[in-house]
Amino acid sequence: MTWSRGEYRVPGGAEPGPRVLVEVASDGVRLTGARMAGDLLSEPTALLERIEAALVGCGVGLGVRDLTGRLAAAQYPDTLRSCTPEAVAVAVRRALGGATTWEDHTFEVVHEPPVSPWEHMALDQVLAESVGAGTRGPTLRLWEWDRTSVVLGSFQSLRNEVDPDGARRHGVTVVRRVSGGGTMFIQPASTITFSLTVPASLVAGMSFAASYEYLDDWVLGALAGLGVRARYVPLNDIASPDGKIAGAAQKRLASGVVLHHVTMAYDIDSRVMLEVLRTFRPPLADTGTKSAQKRVDPLRSQIDASREDVVEALEAYFRGRYRCVDGAVTDRERAEARRLAAEKFTTPQWTARIP
Repeated sequence: MTWSRGEYRVPGGAEPGPRVLVEVASDGVRLTGARMAGDLLSEPTALLERIEAALVGCGVGLGVRDLTGRLAAAQYPDTLRSCTPEAVAVAVRRALGGATTWEDHTFEVVHEPPVSPWEHMALDQVLAESVGAGTRGPTLRLWEWDRTSVVLGSFQSLRNEVDPDGARRHGVTVVRRVSGGGTMFIQPASTITFSLTVPASLVAGMSFAASYEYLDDWVLGALAGLGVRARYVPLNDIASPDGKIAGAAQKRLASGVVLHHVTMAYDIDSRVMLEVLRTFRPPLADTGTKSAQKRVDPLRSQIDASREDVVEALEAYFRGRYRCVDGAVTDRERAEARRLAAEKFTTPQWTARIP
């Protein structure tokens, strides 16, 4: 029998959250032991014993919902806000799934000069493959754009999302990314974009929805430091009381890597956006994932800071919260990205694959 460790920091929580040690039977079917650590150690021994007893005997295949029910039945007090039954259940699932924490990794931070939208799409794929192959560490990449663009999600219809006349009139480049999610309208001076490319172990044991909130928690901390009122809105948005600030999308690779990227509105030219995007118009075809109609509240409406200041603050906050080193796109990765851009991401076969 072996012991495994799992922990889960509740997004937005002031404390680290629950840490759990679980013992699995030699047949790999059930839990034969559980020990609580973290915030719960300050609680009465009787509560800890009830929680641990509720976990012993659970099947290793139980999901978060069933584990939460077992723990809630153990007369769990409502006062433990950063160690709720659900948080402990997630920590258990992470222990059983071989999870890692932010502190287990050193992140490469990459912030380089502007490149074309096609190269950005290709770099997402290439860097994710590099992390999967172990040739680079987990990476935060801050993007700089060289032109106004529309970026389609992997499963969106070009015909439904983009007005071709408006795109031509405003000189807008249309590309498609490898991840899902909705359409991104990009103006270089008005948009902030970044990618996190991490091992899937960082979000092991979490639902797809929970992984978004977990990977974006640092962003809320950085925005709060700038005086921005922001909160996470399921499934994949960061919003203020007045509207959407940012949206996220993900791609899970078979190599065990999660590509998670965020596009944030610093400012917005709504006139151009509405002439280029068909989001607020009836769809032309019954194909593809449709973008949601949401009011946008750009950062500039809340703060008196330049786009560059915001990007610098995001990078500084991430470096201060996690262990980081300076990173760069390697010559091999750059060459591979440019090859992919030419052979895949610039082609109509890819961009218009869902017409």
